[in-house]
Formats: sequence, structure tokens, C-alpha cells
Amino acid sequence: MNHRPNNVFSQLDKFEREISRLEGRILELETRIHKMLDIERNHLIRIKNGEEISDDFVQHGRAYLDLSPEKAWKLYRNPDFDFILIDVTSKNYEPVNRLPEALHIPWEEFEERFFEIQTHTTPLMIISEDGTNSVLACEFLVKRGFYNCNNVSGGYKYWKGFRLEEVKGKSA
Repeated sequence: MNHRPNNVFSQLDKFEREISRLEGRILELETRIHKMLDIERNHLIRIKNGEEISDDFVQHGRAYLDLSPEKAWKLYRNPDFDFILIDVTSKNYEPVNRLPEALHIPWEEFEERFFEIQTHTTPLMIISEDGTNSVLACEFLVKRGFYNCNNVSGGYKYWKGFRLEEVKGKSA
């Protein structure tokens, strides 16, 4: 007879552990759903603001855009497009030219200094040496609630404005 009460308590203990596991899983799913909803809201805002976004961007729930050098240059030159340009090149990188209006936060310092980005709503154009650190910066910022990030693919290496200056310099 002593054996039976232990069995009941043992079963209750199993049920409590299973309930705790299920509660943790539900919380995890709720977190994922909220993140997906934030991304979808960002997509809707981009569409409402007339931004050109690809079907792939929406279908795959991408959290940031990869801009071709041409698209980035077009947006950069558009006086009606309000954005913050962030340069995440490494401390030791010296581009031939630097974009003077960019907020320069070296990638090595990004985790400690990203709070210098004052807004979560203004579009961010993020550039680095070759586009690698800017991808990392976009992913980092998205995890912290910045859903209007735009990676400049190819970075300074393919920045169209500098390439145009090189062509003009050679033809002059």
C-alpha cells in the first residue's frame, strides 16, 4: 500500500515537469511569432512608403534588405529618401574616399556603440569594406528591434559613387 502513494506523487512530478516544458515551448513560440509579426509590419511600412522590395524579401520574411551597389547609390542620391548612413568598416580600414556624412562605428566597437543610432524607424543604410561587416551589423541590429536596415552589398569595394569618380578622373 505504501507503494501506491509514491506512484501518484511520482506521476504528479512527471506531469509538472511536462507542463513546465510545454510552458517553456509556448513562450518560445510566442517570442518567434512576435518577431515574425515585427518583420511583417516592417514589410508593410516599407510598402506603404513606396519602397521597392522584392517578392523574395517578403516571401522569406527577410529582416533587412541587401541593396545592390546601383540601388544603394540611387537611394543615396535621392533627396526625398531620408536615411542614416552607418559605416561599420574595421578600425584599420582606410578607404580611398570616405562618406563624410556616415556615422562611423567600427565593427570591432559595434556592440558597445550601436546605441548611438538614435532611431528605430528611420531607414539605415549600412556599409563596410566589402559588405561582410555590414551584413553582420544588419543581423545584430535586427535582433535588437531595428527592422529598417539596408545592407550595401559589396560595400566600399563596389560603391558606385567612388567608381564614377575614378572614371571621371581617368577621362579628365
